[in-house]
Amino acid sequence: MGRDLTALFDPGSVAVVGASDDPAKYGHAVASQALRAPDRRPVHLVNRRGGTVLGRTAARSLAAIGEPVELVVISVPGTGFEAAVDDALACGAKAIVGITAGFAEAGPAGLARQQAVAARVQAAGAVLVGPNCLGIADNTTELYLASDRFAPGGVALLSQSGNLALELQLRGAPHGLGFSRFVSLGNQADVTLVDLVEDCARHEATSAIAVYAEDFGDGRAFARAAAEAGKPVVLLTAGRGTASARSAQSHTGALTTSADVVAAACRDAGVELVHTPREMTVVLAALAAGPGTRAKGRRTAVFTDGGGHGAIAADAAEDAGLDVPELGARAQERLRAVLWEQSAVGNPVDLAGMGEQNPLSYAETVAELLAADEVDAVLMTGYFGGYAASDGGLGGVSAGGSVLAQGEQRAARAIVTHLAAAPKPLVVQSMYPQSPSCRVLAGAGVPVFAATEDAARALAAMTAQGAADMPGLPALPAPAAPLRDPGYHGVRALLDSAGVPFPPAREITDEAGLLAAAAEFEGPYVLKALHLLHKSDAGGVALRLAGPDALLAAYRDMNARLGAPSYSVEAMADLTDGIELIVGVNRDPRFGPVALVGLGGVLTETLRDVAFALAPVPARRAEELLRGLRTAALLAGVRGRPAVDVAAAAAVIERITTVAAAHPEIAELEVNPLLVRPDGAVALDARAVLL
Repeated sequence: MGRDLTALFDPGSVAVVGASDDPAKYGHAVASQALRAPDRRPVHLVNRRGGTVLGRTAARSLAAIGEPVELVVISVPGTGFEAAVDDALACGAKAIVGITAGFAEAGPAGLARQQAVAARVQAAGAVLVGPNCLGIADNTTELYLASDRFAPGGVALLSQSGNLALELQLRGAPHGLGFSRFVSLGNQADVTLVDLVEDCARHEATSAIAVYAEDFGDGRAFARAAAEAGKPVVLLTAGRGTASARSAQSHTGALTTSADVVAAACRDAGVELVHTPREMTVVLAALAAGPGTRAKGRRTAVFTDGGGHGAIAADAAEDAGLDVPELGARAQERLRAVLWEQSAVGNPVDLAGMGEQNPLSYAETVAELLAADEVDAVLMTGYFGGYAASDGGLGGVSAGGSVLAQGEQRAARAIVTHLAAAPKPLVVQSMYPQSPSCRVLAGAGVPVFAATEDAARALAAMTAQGAADMPGLPALPAPAAPLRDPGYHGVRALLDSAGVPFPPAREITDEAGLLAAAAEFEGPYVLKALHLLHKSDAGGVALRLAGPDALLAAYRDMNARLGAPSYSVEAMADLTDGIELIVGVNRDPRFGPVALVGLGGVLTETLRDVAFALAPVPARRAEELLRGLRTAALLAGVRGRPAVDVAAAAAVIERITTVAAAHPEIAELEVNPLLVRPDGAVALDARAVLL
């Protein structure tokens, strides 16, 4: 059920410690906001000097109030914060909002103070937001304890940045976006992002959760909370490009960045990941249209009144992950029945000037597209809205302009009627988004944007995600006994015990051992120098050694050059018609084990054709990742080569990633290459790096 945050969002009484008449102090801003709803609950102002604050008598201390206070906001200098917390708890406070800064963000000493405060709050059965936060607000309970006002609406905004929260409010206003709640996360000493997502998921007045976070804390717990929220979660984060392991000792570690990890977690949890405040606003505006306007698929009809706009919108839609297929013969025939001869009906659908002759052609075309079974969503783009934006229509001053304006507004109302009869996602890009015609559409819940790329992104957010897009968050397996031997053969043995197939191999340290190994299985052979970071790069791998003599010669040469402490003699796998893959798991400090799959071999880092997912990766999901690679056509067979057994590779990927997820002591685990052939898959090399 999560933590009970009732005292935080709907307290019976509130006190602001550090309330001030000085506009330069944050205690002034919070106190001013708190007094916006004095009849909802008792609001007490506390200032150590007493007197009056904002025209109200101020208590010198919490104790001087003379009655319990359920929620206390503390905005005092850092040296007085702990004492203020103790006073709040002594007065029976069940929730504390810590505005005061100078704790974990200030260094180790500040972190120690913060941890001590959090421990006292938790021991008292209370909750703490912050410290180092900018307050909270809940429009549904008239709780205003932040410096800014937030227009009421359905979005819960959880942010580590006050300025970004303000920008989101300003950007959202033209789209009619409002907020159910606002919480400044601060240092998350007690109440965490996960706690807040879980509580907002239960909050009936919240229809979507918007998050700006730089510190996820337990990232996998955040992903799980978002996946189970039952309502859209939109995430904006920073620092995605920083490598998670700058000193990575495997290809997996070198290729895995924070951006990959966050993107994989969001995809698996069904979170809408955005990159800018503008994009977040676009997605929220799209989601505000409600669940009834979710598309069943990605097949998008682009409808325009100008060829250029149509071509640009089609590209933008495909860039956003939507499909813009050519319409079938029946759909084209129905469109020709309502359009004139020069109109294009293939997709994009182009009025080609008909809108100036008959503005209702906009509505008639939209109606046909909404009715087409092969269309999941419609993106209308171009001049619509321009006729009503000025009396002169296309720039003239004739009375015909007014006729066009009136006709365009009738068309807008007709589009709304058609949309109600055949509900599918409809997004509009207009050169005149604030025109009366576009406002008719926006008032009916149709998202309207000035930028083509915004309209395409919004439509993508309104597209229902299928099982392939939302694979679900994998559960971590129970921890296994720690790996004691991180050497090559120790890792092979670990994976072999989990059912990962390898060619026969023996570890040797001298010529006698080498010849004994050669007698155990037939050639051709492979010789590998062990305990080298990248064996191939160092010349520590010899392939296709036909017999014992060639094996011995290769050993003498390699040992003279490298002097490795031990070597591995292995049976050479049949590479015929095979594709080399890489499978790796990198343990992220926030999200835990993250899997990488892609094209492998010696060109792994050069080609960088890889995909990511939270580990462990079920076989079905692994197959989807493989088939989504840029080079996936190689797996299906090209230029007369047979298709390889992707299902077998996926099964091995599940075993490898499950092993890694069950061993928290392993920082990096990698099989490269995993050879997949038409008749199965076999691991040819493995490496593990312990924490």
